[in-house]
Amino acid sequence: MNLRSEWYQDELKKNEESLAHRPLEEEYSFYQAVSSGNIEFVQKNCDENTFTNPDGMGILSTNPLTNIKYHFIVTVAMITRRCVEAGMELEQAFRLSDFYILKMDSCTSIEAISKLHKQMALDYTRKMILVKKNAMLSKPVIICMDYIYSHINQRITVEALAEHAGLSPSYLSRLFKKELNISINDYICEMKIEKAQHLLKYSNYSLIEIANFLAFSSQSYFIKIFKKQVGVTPKRYRDHYYRTSW
Repeated sequence: MNLRSEWYQDELKKNEESLAHRPLEEEYSFYQAVSSGNIEFVQKNCDENTFTNPDGMGILSTNPLTNIKYHFIVTVAMITRRCVEAGMELEQAFRLSDFYILKMDSCTSIEAISKLHKQMALDYTRKMILVKKNAMLSKPVIICMDYIYSHINQRITVEALAEHAGLSPSYLSRLFKKELNISINDYICEMKIEKAQHLLKYSNYSLIEIANFLAFSSQSYFIKIFKKQVGVTPKRYRDHYYRTSW
């Protein structure tokens, strides 16, 4: 049977079964809620298990687990693009997409994928809330924030940021402090510690490996800065928060 014949046979079968997909408005309203930072709508949608509701769900595979995995990929792809259009930094959006799709690939149950879908949607939504808050920031500051995010595993200096933004170091420092109420070096430090928290939660990297990856001068300095910012040592943080699964 050729593809055209298969298509017509499949169309006939679906017409007889009266199968219908969900209205596009439902999907678009969810994507819009995520990209606009509407945390209440997204939370409610996820709590109602709309994503895994079989009513109106397209059949992309006859295997239920594979089918929901395919839908997860489509959803992440749509959310990623909507968030980029709404202002999320492109590299951050696609790194998030890759991260959650890889996590989904290792899931072995629909329940696990449903939980991951909720985490993914809320993660994007919370990040879009920050994007909206930063919408009033000047272009040089946004350029620097994007640069810091993309080079978080390197040693980042005010001079390098100033050159990247096309400003003098002193002017950039004043502008950054004025708009974010934090110095450039303190902001870089906060972003590195935030990344360290993720690595401690979700990776098996040792403390020295994390310190080296984030370009801290030494493991002891990393521990000192982490404890100052988070309130506990990296080891204690990992012991409490480390997750072996989703």
